[in-house]
Amino acid sequence: MKKQLIWCSALITFLLISFTSYAQRNRSGHHLERPKLVVGIVVDQMRWDYLYRYYDRYGEGGFKRMLNEGFSANNTNIDYVPTVTAIGHSTVYTGSVPSIHGIAGNDFIIQATGQRMYCAEDSSVETVGSNTDAGKMSPRNLLTSTITDELKLATNFRSKVIGVAIKDRGSILPAGHAADAAYWFDGKTGDFITSTYYMNELPAWVSNFNKHKWVEKLMKEGWETLYPIDTYVQSSDDDNAYEGKFSGTEAPTFPINTAKLFQEQGPGMISSTPHGNTLSIEMAKAAIENERLGDHDVTDFLALSLSSTDYVGHRFGPNAIEVEDTYLRLDKSLEEFFNYLDKKVGAGEYTVFLTADHGGAHNVSFMQDNRLPAGAWQSGKILKDLNAALQEKFSAEKLVISLSNYQVHLNNPLINEQQMDVEAIKEEAIGFLKKQEGVSYVVDMEKAASAAIPTLIRERIVNGYNHKRSGSIQVILDPAWYGSGSERPTGTSHSAWNPYDSHIPLVFMGWGIEQGKTSRPTHMTDVAPTVAALLNIQTPNGTIGKPIIEALKK
Repeated sequence: MKKQLIWCSALITFLLISFTSYAQRNRSGHHLERPKLVVGIVVDQMRWDYLYRYYDRYGEGGFKRMLNEGFSANNTNIDYVPTVTAIGHSTVYTGSVPSIHGIAGNDFIIQATGQRMYCAEDSSVETVGSNTDAGKMSPRNLLTSTITDELKLATNFRSKVIGVAIKDRGSILPAGHAADAAYWFDGKTGDFITSTYYMNELPAWVSNFNKHKWVEKLMKEGWETLYPIDTYVQSSDDDNAYEGKFSGTEAPTFPINTAKLFQEQGPGMISSTPHGNTLSIEMAKAAIENERLGDHDVTDFLALSLSSTDYVGHRFGPNAIEVEDTYLRLDKSLEEFFNYLDKKVGAGEYTVFLTADHGGAHNVSFMQDNRLPAGAWQSGKILKDLNAALQEKFSAEKLVISLSNYQVHLNNPLINEQQMDVEAIKEEAIGFLKKQEGVSYVVDMEKAASAAIPTLIRERIVNGYNHKRSGSIQVILDPAWYGSGSERPTGTSHSAWNPYDSHIPLVFMGWGIEQGKTSRPTHMTDVAPTVAALLNIQTPNGTIGKPIIEALKK
C-alpha cells in the first residue's frame, strides 16, 4: 500500500510537471503574440525636417523617445500627387494610392457629371451629437479596405477600432469602413460628434467629455510662447510680412488672446492653435479609458490625427515662431501621452507609429526675399484666361470647370452633349498652360505613362490619377511655386511632388519594433503593410506598398 501511494504521488508530480511544461510551450510556441494596442498618429502638415529642425529643443519623452527607442525610416516619401490631407490619411491606412483607393483629393470632381464631392461626404447619414450638418460623413467614398478594417477581419470583428481627430477626414478615413466609431470636432458647437453610419446616439462617455467644455477651458489659457521668445532662433522674427493674422487682430504676434478669439469667433478657432492638439489627445485618452482599448483578448487600434499643426502651418508658414512653438508644445503632449500609455496599457505592450499626411512649402515671399526662386500661381486668373482661349477656339463657354488639385477638370457633360472633340480641347488647353509662368510640365493624364518627364514625377502622376475622379490634365509647377490669389501670399500651402511636400516623417516605437533607422527609400504606402506584418494579418486589399522589414523584431 505504501509503495502504491509513493507511485501515485510520483505519477501526479510527473503529470503536473508535464502539464505545466505543455502550458508554457503552448503560451510561447502556439499562442500568436501581438501588441495589446496599436496607436497610429498622423501629424497633419508635418515636414520630415521638423524631427530635426527643433531636435535640440525637444524633451526626452516625446519625439526624441520615438527616435531613440524606436525605428525611423528617414527617407519616406509620398507616392502620388496631389499631396493633400484626405489622400494622405487614406494612403497611410490603405497602403494604396488614389488610382486605386479613390480618394483623389480633399474634394474631387465626378468626371461623368461634373459634380463636386467632398472626400467623406455622405448624404445618406445624419449627424449624431449636434444639430448641424457636420456629421453627414462616412468612409463610403473610400474604395479599398484599411489596415484597421483588416484587423477587424482578422479577429472576427472582436478588435475595437476608433478614430479621433478635429478634421472629419482625419478620423473617418483612417478608422475605415468597419470601425466601431470615428469622432470629429464640430467647430460650430465645440463638441465631438459622429454620424449614423456608426451609431444612433453618442456614448455616455462622449457626451460627458463634451459637457466638460474643454474648448472654453483651453482657450482661456491664451497662447504665449512656451519659452522666452528670443530663444526661438530657428524661426523668423515674430512680426513679419510672411504670416497671416487672425481676423480681428492687428498683427500676427505673441501673445495671442485665444479667449477673445473664442468669444468673438466661436469654438472652431481652437483648431488654429496648439490647444486643438491638446483637445484631440484628451479625447483619445478618454476613448482608451472608456472603451478599454488595449484591455481585450485581441489587439485594439486607435487612429489619432492631430489637425491643428495644419491650420497653424497654413496661417503662419514653416518659419514662424507660432509653428515652432506648436511643435514644442506637441512634443510635451506626446511625452505625456506616451507616459499615459505606459501606465494604462503597459510599457512595451503597445505599438505606436507617427507619420504625416503631407508637408508644406516655405512661404513664397520668404523665399524671394532670401534670393531663392519661388512664385505664386494665380489659378483663378489662369482658369478665366484658359476658358476664354478655349471659347474663342471652340465657341463654347466654360469648357473647364475647375483647376483644383492642379488638374484641368473638363466640362464633360457639355462636351458630350455637343459631341465636341475632347482630344482637340485637351491639346489646346495643354498648349495654353505650357506658356504660363511657373509651369514645369503639363501632362495628359491618359498619356502620362509615356510622358517625357522625370520617372519619379511620372509615377506619382499615374498613381494619383483616378479616371472617374481626377482631372484630364495634370499641371506640375516649378519648385517652390504654389497656387494663390496673391503675388505675395502669407502662410503656406502644399500639394506638390517636391520634397518639402512629399518627404514625411515615419517612426515606429514599442512592441515588436527594432531600435534603429534606415535611409533607404521607403514610401507612405509601406506603413500599412508594415503594421500588417507586425500583427500577422492580411494587408489591405488595394495595397501596393511593402513592409519595412528592418523595423520589425525578428
